[in-house]
Amino acid sequence: MTSNPESGVSARHEEHAPPARRRVALVVMSDEHSGLAISGHGHPWIRTPCIDAFARGATSFLSAYTNSPICIPARAAFTTGRYAHQTRNWDNAMPYVGEPRGWTHLLRDAGVDVTSVGKLHFRNEIDDTGFTRQLLPMHVVEGRGDVLGCVRMPLPVRHKATTFASEIGIGESSYTAFDRSVAATSLDWIGTQALQPQPWLLFSSFVAPHFPLIAPEAFARQYRLDDIPLPKRCHPEERLGEHPFDTALRECFAQEPQLFDDERRRRALLSYAGLCSFTDWHFGELCRALEASGLAEDALVLYLSDHGDNMGARGLWGKSTMYEESARIPLLMRAPGCRTRATVTTPVSLVDVGPTLLDWFGVKPPTDWPGRSLLDIAEAPDDCTRCVFSEYHAAGATTGMFMLRQGEWKLIHYEGLPPQLFNLASDPEELRNVARRPECADVLRSLQSQLRAVAYTERVDAQAKADQLVLIEACGGRGAVVARGGFGATPVPGTPAQFL
Repeated sequence: MTSNPESGVSARHEEHAPPARRRVALVVMSDEHSGLAISGHGHPWIRTPCIDAFARGATSFLSAYTNSPICIPARAAFTTGRYAHQTRNWDNAMPYVGEPRGWTHLLRDAGVDVTSVGKLHFRNEIDDTGFTRQLLPMHVVEGRGDVLGCVRMPLPVRHKATTFASEIGIGESSYTAFDRSVAATSLDWIGTQALQPQPWLLFSSFVAPHFPLIAPEAFARQYRLDDIPLPKRCHPEERLGEHPFDTALRECFAQEPQLFDDERRRRALLSYAGLCSFTDWHFGELCRALEASGLAEDALVLYLSDHGDNMGARGLWGKSTMYEESARIPLLMRAPGCRTRATVTTPVSLVDVGPTLLDWFGVKPPTDWPGRSLLDIAEAPDDCTRCVFSEYHAAGATTGMFMLRQGEWKLIHYEGLPPQLFNLASDPEELRNVARRPECADVLRSLQSQLRAVAYTERVDAQAKADQLVLIEACGGRGAVVARGGFGATPVPGTPAQFL
């Protein structure tokens, strides 16, 4: 790629720029929507008709991943274009405060109006995180977040997590009400900005399908309990010989098997599916608003999630693992005027979004960002040699967990514990760990070497734990943090957190 050093504008942009009056972008993020839970991508019973319709005229990235399967580190990577170990946003008590600067700052500096609506999960709305304005901002509890998640040696029991099993059903919650407000505010913004000449980017960020798993009736009634299969390895007897990381995670969150029987598992999945359809509907509304405003041929549109959800597989709910259910995300892109392919299997991740948005608006990304523009990736042939990286140092983690995906292979490295190696082509359900098989030794060594090139895992693990201990001491020590407990999901703005 060549560029004009005086303007800071990428010459490559001329190939990408749509033949539009101006440049605009809509980025829609959901929370905890697994990349497997898209009907058009093969899910057998969850329905996402609006996303499916969008995909027919867009690019679907079929191997897209979070850079950390938990909110704050994932959203910091998304915003800064850097990994958690580079920014030290390790967990849900270390929110982004505006440093290092991200694509939001760079676009705003280039004259783009950068507006957010909804969940950000940063420290507060006072820090300069690069947005021109924040509408209905949802940030971490008390400007700090979930300090209990920093307690890892040994792990505490997160008693508040048991509400995951009790807050299941059909109806409305504070989260669904919040998402309706996010949608309405975003629709108003699109209608207003259609009349303005300034280039703009709207980041609409929804909470669903994040727990509590309470789904509005209009969407939940699309599903029948009897039609919902049980998740794989949901019963304890099916998990003999499981990885010790999974055992510790489940015990920390105290969800299985005491709180779930088969009917409750199915009800939880029905509600999760209803929330996926609820989010899908809102995404469709925003796309229809772009059409109605005449901006559809001007706008880069992205749909993605911060991370996925285990959906009861292996007896695990929520995120916090590197299995496909939790680490894979939906990522779809429509780029008018660009020669992007319909489906892309090259592995991509959240750190690729920042370079994409800068590319669209003709702004050069920092040279030290690990990501690459999705516009470039979608125009090039599939690349089975490209690696994507994810890491986890948060609640329920006895040790640092790292993932590297390349081609058909996925390595999950646990610092100080045995690794897992899966061939996703022959074993998409990740039921056979082949890390100890002699015929896979060369693949394992190659992926481990490439992982070390991204992150020296022993040093990263030690740094994360050291930073967490400093925060724990600043909050009164382990005893005080554990005694105060956790609060579960971040409450909507204006609602105090309830600790248990």
